[in-house]
Amino acid sequence: MERMPVEQESQKISKLQWFLFAFFIPVLFAITVALLVFTLSGNNIFETAKEYSQKVPFLSSMFDGESSSPQEAIEEQLIELEAEIKDREARITQLEDQLESKNLEIERAGLEKQRLEHEIEELTAIKEENKRAFKDIVKTYESISAKKAAPILTEMKEDEAVKILSNIKADTLAEIMEKMDPEDAARYTALLTAAEENNAQNN
Repeated sequence: MERMPVEQESQKISKLQWFLFAFFIPVLFAITVALLVFTLSGNNIFETAKEYSQKVPFLSSMFDGESSSPQEAIEEQLIELEAEIKDREARITQLEDQLESKNLEIERAGLEKQRLEHEIEELTAIKEENKRAFKDIVKTYESISAKKAAPILTEMKEDEAVKILSNIKADTLAEIMEKMDPEDAARYTALLTAAEENNAQNN
């Protein structure tokens, strides 16, 4: 009965010896040889392990001696994401302000276009009215006698007189020229000729 515990104890010792000689000691020897080889080749296995650990989440903190937990890492990521969201919101606000400014510019440009179109319409209406008024003036000079028309035209500004004389009928023009002083008639004849040549070149 006393031999059983001794045999069991010897079996345990033999298993432990087998583990030490067959596994632990060879592994320890292999690690020692590997460290020696790496050291002799100029490589620091600990630095290499640290470098590769930086690429693996949560291992870098272990090699750096940090005790940050996954919860803290998540909180840091949340802070970064919140900062990014704020940056995006600021950018969106900036773009919205730019869009509003562009819309205001477009609205102002539209109002300016309407104002200019209205001004063009007014100027066109005034131009048409001036044309009608000028035609009435020409008809007036054609209806009155050449004796009355000649002194009035010679008292006018030359460009206004030439404009009227160039638009009245040829026979009325001849009658008015006859009633003018020879110097005035010659001067207006030269002005009318120059005006006709100028109109011919422009056309």
